[in-house]
Amino acid sequence: MLGREGFACGTRYSLVLSHIWEGPEPEATAGLGCQRGHLTGCPAWAAHTPSPLADGTEAGAHTGSCQAVTTATSPQHLWTASHTMSVTSWKTRPSLTQEILSHLGLANKTAAWGTLGTLRTFLSFSVDKDVQRLLRAIAGQGVDHGAVVGVLTNRSREQRHLISRAFQERTQQDLLKSLQAALSGNLERIVVALLQPAAQLDAQELRTALKNSGSAEDVAVEILATRSPAQLQECLTVYKHNFQVEAEEDIKSETSGILQELLLALAKGGRESYSGIIDYNLVGQDVQALKQAEGPSTEGTWVLIFTQRNPEHLVRVFDQYQRCTGHELEKTVHHLFHGDAQAALLSLASVTKNTPLYFADKLHQALQDIKPNYQVLMRILISRSETDLLSIRAEFKKKFGKSLYSSLQEAVKGDCQSALLALCRAEDI
Repeated sequence: MLGREGFACGTRYSLVLSHIWEGPEPEATAGLGCQRGHLTGCPAWAAHTPSPLADGTEAGAHTGSCQAVTTATSPQHLWTASHTMSVTSWKTRPSLTQEILSHLGLANKTAAWGTLGTLRTFLSFSVDKDVQRLLRAIAGQGVDHGAVVGVLTNRSREQRHLISRAFQERTQQDLLKSLQAALSGNLERIVVALLQPAAQLDAQELRTALKNSGSAEDVAVEILATRSPAQLQECLTVYKHNFQVEAEEDIKSETSGILQELLLALAKGGRESYSGIIDYNLVGQDVQALKQAEGPSTEGTWVLIFTQRNPEHLVRVFDQYQRCTGHELEKTVHHLFHGDAQAALLSLASVTKNTPLYFADKLHQALQDIKPNYQVLMRILISRSETDLLSIRAEFKKKFGKSLYSSLQEAVKGDCQSALLALCRAEDI
């Protein structure tokens, strides 16, 4: 039995989920949940036939019963409202659990199979078999693209690293170079990105963005604002090693104005970590500061708040700003800023409010061009495949009324289609 505390109409309550089970006590199942809103320890979990859904849960026929229990301070003081859930009744009458979860951001929901990414550790992993399969795929006159894609898009990044190392030990050849020689075009670029360390891919993308006028505010903000502190630090270390220059020096030489200030602040990694406590006095101070920062020489206020405050704090700043002014903060950004500075601030606001939706918007835009932007598709699908791509898929379907999978099927052509579809993993019905 698990509980969740909350507040309703000023009264503290605790929601407890429990299951009616008439058999023997099941073994604890850590980290798992079920599609029907049941959490860890559901005995009926065994009745599921695994099938990953868009939100990462496992689908299956659920035959258990569920109770929503509101508790007082001890198990002896329970008020119980029990009801039996069937697949049919669930569709027409959402449970209390489902209603509460519907108010949570998709990125915060726990996936039953252990990750919100579409790609997880392959349980039947055999490095020797994978090396042999790749050797057969690139040997001879023709290259078996399907075999290459099948291995690399179904293994975690750590497992792909083990395959590369084993390939080198057994053949005295570099797997990356061997595949580069055998492949070409967008498929080659995807395979190279899959075999590179994540920090190396990020460093290369950041370098290209800074040296390519017009994309710094887009790609640089994406990388600097969505990576964890450890990932960002590793990226900047690789950047210096590979290009013999600090990323901050390139930012200073390739950008200017508010965009430069924003990127430099993000690159320093000084954003506050969330302590679990919201300082509402500081929230109010930030709101007032932003309301007053509408004149010349006030850009520093925007840079400081947008790059130093933690996301949980910023969400409350955005909400309170809207209540105080009657309009969203983005409207003020549109009014005060222009060009790349405006684009960067809007991107940061989007990342803060809903990171999966931010990526869903970028994927949708990449698919709208006459020719899909394969670089954007590749970068996002690979970098988020082990993080939150299930949430991104859900946001994509919710906003655009069409699944990411079917959108990729229609827009992407050539050999790389199978690789991108494999990373996306499945259709969202």
